[in-house]
Amino acid sequence: MRNVFLFIRRFFNLLAFLGLQVFALSFLVKYNNHHRATFLGIANELTGRINSQYDILEDFFQLKEENARVHHMNDSLMNLLKSNYLYVDTGAKEVTDTTHYDTLPGYRRYLWREARVINNSVNSQKNYIQLNRGARDSIKDNMAVINSDWGAVGIIVNVSENFSQVMSLLHVQTKVNASLKKTGDFGTIEWDGLDPNFLLLRGIPKSIQVQKGDTVLTSVYSSIFPPGMFIGTVDGILEDKTTNFYILKIKTAVNFYNLQQVFVVENLQREEQNKLDEDTRKKIDQVKKTNQ
Repeated sequence: MRNVFLFIRRFFNLLAFLGLQVFALSFLVKYNNHHRATFLGIANELTGRINSQYDILEDFFQLKEENARVHHMNDSLMNLLKSNYLYVDTGAKEVTDTTHYDTLPGYRRYLWREARVINNSVNSQKNYIQLNRGARDSIKDNMAVINSDWGAVGIIVNVSENFSQVMSLLHVQTKVNASLKKTGDFGTIEWDGLDPNFLLLRGIPKSIQVQKGDTVLTSVYSSIFPPGMFIGTVDGILEDKTTNFYILKIKTAVNFYNLQQVFVVENLQREEQNKLDEDTRKKIDQVKKTNQ
């Protein structure tokens, strides 16, 4: 308290001057319409600027929560896409019905689930990504992982109760069926373990006209990835003199340095496809043995 009195005593003249100035200005603003309007305009402008800066700061701290909300909403919208369903073709069947349109429902083929990246590596030759979803969220091996921009990220290779491990496209053992959007010709995407920004596409014949900038998508022949997911664009064209195929350098669509929100995509018919393939091989082998 003593320090307060000493402060007032020391700066009494200044404080008295400021007090009288405020008192005079209040009278000026209160009893003069022009000055009151000017003061209110300046006050509104000042408070508006302060509120705007506060809102920006508040939005920044709530950005993570908002991104999670939007990603969850996108997850719901992804599952409504027509491309996730297969529709029964009744055109080749003889149907006696008065209905003039196909009333058979579509069968869901792909199911999308949201997930968040909690660990990621890009500097090794065998890079993995860990997600916050596991077996209790119905995540299983051999499910595709897609980022928010529909870019191919990798494949689920191991699952625990609460987490899952993804073999990134930046893994020297990863091989993904891919195709050129322009021509439909397909090959295999792999990584040489060098630059995390580039992949290699092998198997495209030299008879195909390929240009820098051509888009590369996941192929319809993949049993893991939905067709049409973005892999990248052609950045360089190398001719393998020992074969009749190109080696294409692909700029990745996904920024693997900054992965945050992803989708885990399940092909609900994959097991049936694999079983048919396995049964066919066994059947052919059995026929060969019988003919021998």
